Amino acid sequence: MPKQVDHRERRETIARALWRVVEQRGVAHLSMREVAQEAGISLGQLQHYFTSREALLSFAMDFASEQAALRVGRGLEELGDRPHPRDVLRVMITEMLPLHTDARATSRMSAAFVLEALHNENFHAKVRGGMLQGRVLVEQLVRQAIADGYISPDRDPVAETNLLLALTGFTTLLELDVVGPREVLTAVDRYLDGLFGRDDESAGAGHERRKATDEGRSRPDAT
Repeated sequence: MPKQVDHRERRETIARALWRVVEQRGVAHLSMREVAQEAGISLGQLQHYFTSREALLSFAMDFASEQAALRVGRGLEELGDRPHPRDVLRVMITEMLPLHTDARATSRMSAAFVLEALHNENFHAKVRGGMLQGRVLVEQLVRQAIADGYISPDRDPVAETNLLLALTGFTTLLELDVVGPREVLTAVDRYLDGLFGRDDESAGAGHERRKATDEGRSRPDAT
């Protein structure tokens, strides 16, 4: 009896091959032929699953977004019931940064997709829509934290949301070795401590706990 092929699984395998091409060789090598070679299949087999480069790239980006959301979900589960909103925001921000293997792969995929979006109207609308959706979620968290008394009511939720999202800009500095992971995490924690008005003693204790977690995630085998 012929072996059943899981089409979704095969498409995900091809998407991961595309990630590797982007991560290891750059966007300039992002062709259907290069991806097929990386996936260990023929160009014809790849075209059976994706009829065009645009379709392949779109699926790979969707899959990268799904994996990022799963990482955030796992991070939130580790916080337990009723987590502090500061810790929720920290997980959301740090999982968007290339601080470990999986995050680095999806981060580079996102960067490649943004470059494509600059010259492709369909991709532009898709990327913009995803970013707007993420921004709405962060702003909702900030507004709720203000309403619940975690953040001072004199803080502007729109400005604070923009500043939180700006922290993901550390991606480029990390990728080019301008700053290291520890420096980035220190900056993220410093900003969050200021936003939530934590004193130095309580902030320091929290930093030590998070440092142990971050070091575990940043090991080569941590995904």
